[in-house]
Amino acid sequence: MLDIQDITKTYGKFTALKGVSFSAGEGEVFGLLGPNGAGKTTLLRILATLLSPTSGHARVGGHEVTESPEAVRRLIGVVNGGMGLPARLTGREVLRSFAGLYGLNRETTEARIAQLDAQLDLGRTLDVRAGEYSTGMKQKVVIARAVIHDPTVLILDEAASGLDIFARRTLLDFVQATRAPGRLTLYSTHVMSEAEEVCDRVAILHQGQLVTVGTIPEILARTGQSNLERAFFTLVKGEDARAV
Repeated sequence: MLDIQDITKTYGKFTALKGVSFSAGEGEVFGLLGPNGAGKTTLLRILATLLSPTSGHARVGGHEVTESPEAVRRLIGVVNGGMGLPARLTGREVLRSFAGLYGLNRETTEARIAQLDAQLDLGRTLDVRAGEYSTGMKQKVVIARAVIHDPTVLILDEAASGLDIFARRTLLDFVQATRAPGRLTLYSTHVMSEAEEVCDRVAILHQGQLVTVGTIPEILARTGQSNLERAFFTLVKGEDARAV
């Protein structure tokens, strides 16, 4: 479902990604972990065809991101913490609009909205204008909009940022439910407890470099730590020490 080979991205003299390689398979919730500035968002923007790598290759659902961007875009849904909504539209109008862009007919659209209402507890967001939304209400509709076409690969970049405890719980439960044959969810976060709960495997990035990839039990065993946050600090400190 995802194959990344030696991806590097530079901006002038600054290198945001340094030869990153890993793969992820169908049926996984795959975590991309690291602090702000680690390179997570840059990598996800490359996978979403919003940026081109300076060098290296990435394939999503069998399609090379630089050679077949339209094919990749048809396969993916993308959510990040800063996406907006038209203030004058209701949630239902937003979802119907995006369903139309993906070519869904009316019957399929209404069935999909009802399904997402049940999964994300959209409730009154469907018939209230987006300008009246709380942060949690807004993010629920943003997520529903991203998956209205039932994408094969879902990219969530800090999607829980700013959510209250109830909206965050709804999101994490939804992520758990995306785990299915023929599907892949990429879950980017700097909150290690979220990754421990929902991810099958994780890749840890630090200063643009891939530190490790593995299941959480594997990473805990490798570092001798009791939780992912402690394991993360152990791995990152080791990288920093080697860089000196």
